[in-house]
Amino acid sequence: MKTHPAARRNLIFVFTLLLLMLPATPLMAGMLDTQSLIHSADSAAERAALVERLGSDDVQTALIGLGVDPAAAQARVDRLTDAEVADLQERIDGLPAGAGVIEVIVVVFVMFVILDALGITNVFSFVHSR
Repeated sequence: MKTHPAARRNLIFVFTLLLLMLPATPLMAGMLDTQSLIHSADSAAERAALVERLGSDDVQTALIGLGVDPAAAQARVDRLTDAEVADLQERIDGLPAGAGVIEVIVVVFVMFVILDALGITNVFSFVHSR
């Protein structure tokens, strides 16, 4: 197939123009230090642990109870940065299981004693209202 010289010249011009319009991204090569490799491995392990917790039945039930779609929660965990995953994992690990139960019971008891003392409720017989 024989092409017209003007068509060939126009085609070469268009391809040259397209190549010049492509953004040139500089390549940056650098040394990888051991600390960054360990950090990336740690963040991958923390993300896997978070995903595993999110997949447990009790967490799924709690999410559904709060009106959160477990798939949406999973997608949100996938979008977290490594620093956010580490922070979330640290907070979860810092919470002891069942913590706060005794404090809640004491606060509710004190609240009922105060309400009994004010005469609003009559829960305890040993508290006399004024």
